[in-house]
Amino acid sequence: MFAGETRGFFGVTNSKGRRYRKRRVSLRYRSSHPRGKLESVAAKLVPTAAAPAAFVIDSADLSQFRQAVQEIASAGYSETLVRDRLGLADIAELRWKARPVYQEERLTERDPLALAIELFLLQGAIPAWELDALLSAPSRDVILRTGILSFDPAGLARANASLFPVGDRLIFSDHAWHKLPHPGYRTVPSDQVMFVGNDSRWLARATVRRPVRASLDLCTGSGIHALLAAAHSEHVVAVDINPRATRCARFNAQVSGATNVEIIVGDLFEALGAAGRFDLITANPPFVPSPLDEFKFRDGGRSGEAVQQRIVAALPRYLAPGGIAQIVTELGEREGEPIVRRVRQWLEGAPMDIHMLRLRVLSAADYAIGHATGDGDFGVYLESVRAWADNLRAQGYARVVSILIAFEWSDSAFSSPWDRVDVSQPPRREAGAEVEAIFSRERMARNPRGSLDGRWVCRAGPVAVFESQILGEPVRAAARATLLGQALAVEHQIDPLECEILYGLDNPVAVAGLLEIAREGGIGESAVLAAIGSLQRRGLVNVMEAGLPPAAGR
Repeated sequence: MFAGETRGFFGVTNSKGRRYRKRRVSLRYRSSHPRGKLESVAAKLVPTAAAPAAFVIDSADLSQFRQAVQEIASAGYSETLVRDRLGLADIAELRWKARPVYQEERLTERDPLALAIELFLLQGAIPAWELDALLSAPSRDVILRTGILSFDPAGLARANASLFPVGDRLIFSDHAWHKLPHPGYRTVPSDQVMFVGNDSRWLARATVRRPVRASLDLCTGSGIHALLAAAHSEHVVAVDINPRATRCARFNAQVSGATNVEIIVGDLFEALGAAGRFDLITANPPFVPSPLDEFKFRDGGRSGEAVQQRIVAALPRYLAPGGIAQIVTELGEREGEPIVRRVRQWLEGAPMDIHMLRLRVLSAADYAIGHATGDGDFGVYLESVRAWADNLRAQGYARVVSILIAFEWSDSAFSSPWDRVDVSQPPRREAGAEVEAIFSRERMARNPRGSLDGRWVCRAGPVAVFESQILGEPVRAAARATLLGQALAVEHQIDPLECEILYGLDNPVAVAGLLEIAREGGIGESAVLAAIGSLQRRGLVNVMEAGLPPAAGR
C-alpha cells in the first residue's frame, strides 16, 4: 500500500460482501418531529444561519471527526449505494432541483442512508432527532464544532458543505450553490470551491492509475484528484490560486489521513518554483467561455481558454518522460477547425502524442440557454441568453464540446507525434486502463517489430457491429463497431474489409489463412495487413505471437 492510502478512513462499505450499519428511524418521511427530541439538542446549541464551511479543523478534533465520517460511510453512503437509492444509472445524473422528487419517491424510508443523502448531498435539512439517529453524540458535536453542520433558526440541522461520494472515497467541498441556492445565500460565495460535478467524476474515472513517484494536480479545488493520486504516488503536489480551495483540499487530506500531499496556494506552475518533473499531471481548470467573470472556479475568460492554454503550453517543461497528463475541459469548436489542431498549437512544437475523447456536444444556442440566468425575471433571463450567445458567436464557436484530453511524450524512434480523437459516452466506471491501452496500441501500430507471418488473429472480446445500407444502392455504407463491456463505449468506423475480417473471427484465425482467402477474392495482401493493423490499433482484435495454439486468443 502506498503512502497516503486512505481506505481505512474513507473506505466505504457496500452491499457486495461488506457490512454496513443500518439504523432505522421511521418508515415514512415526516416534515415534523417530536418536540422533546429536538429540544434535547437544540437547547444546548444556539441556532445559526447557514454559513460556508471554513474547512479548518483543530488537531484535537481530528480523530473524532474521522470517526464521524466513518459513521456516515457505515450508513451505506457510497457512490454505488447512493446512486442506487436515488434510482440513477450514474450518480453524475444527479439533479439537485429534483430534490422534492427524490424525497417523495426515494427517501421516504428515513434510514441513516436517506438522512445522509438529504443532509450532505441534496443540501436539505433534518430535525435534530434524525441527526441523532445518523450520528453518535460525540460525532454530531465534533461536526458542529468544525462548522460543517449548524442549526438554522427553525432548529433544523443543515450542512454548510457537501460530502460527495466518489468511488470508495468521500470528499468535502462547497455545495453546488448555483444549482440549488442554499438558505441564507442569494448569490454564490465569491471564493466558492468547485463542487464535485460531472467533469470531476469523468476525470477521476479516466485517470491512469499506476504507481508513480510524483503527481501534480492543478486547479485542485477540493483536492479530489490529488487525494485519488495519493493512493498510488509517493508524493503529490496540489495547486490552486484560491486560498479557500487550498484550505478545503488540506481539510480533506487531514481527514482522509493522506500524509503525502503537499498543498500550495499559487498560479498554476508558477507556484512550483524549482520543482522537477511529474509522472502524472491532472487538471480540471476553469474552462467555460463566459461573457462575464462570475464564478472563478468555472469561467475561463471569454474564449474559455485563458487557463487551460497556459497549462498545455507548460506540459513539455513539467511532464516526465513516460508520464501522462490528463485534463477534463470544454472547448469551443469552430466550423472547419479540428479542436486537436488548436491544442497541438498550444504545445508549440513539443513532440507529444494527444488522445482526445469527445464526451458531449452542445450547440452554441443550447450552451447559451443552459448558462443564462435571470433571478426569476424573464426579461433579464433573455438578455443573459443574448449575452452568452453573442460571446460564443464572437469567438466563432458553433458548438461546445466536453472533452477528456491525454498527453504523453512521443517515441521519435518510430514515428512523429500522433493525434487521435474518439467519441464515447462519459465513463460510468474506472477507465484509466483503457486510456493507457489506447496509447500502447497506437505505439505498437507504429513500431515495426516484424511481419505478421505465423501469427494468429482473434477478436479482443465481444464486438457489436452496426451496418447500414442505402436501399437501391449497390455500395454498402460504412459500418460501426464497438468492443462491448468497456467503460469507454467508443464506436469505430470500419470499412467493408475490416467488417468481413471481424465476421470471420468466431475462432482465432492464422494471418496466413486470412491472406489466402483474400487472394482468392482478389484482395491484395497489403490491404489485408493494413486492415488487421487498423483493427488492432482500435482494440477490436488481438494479434498473437507465432507458435501459440489457436485457443490462446479466445
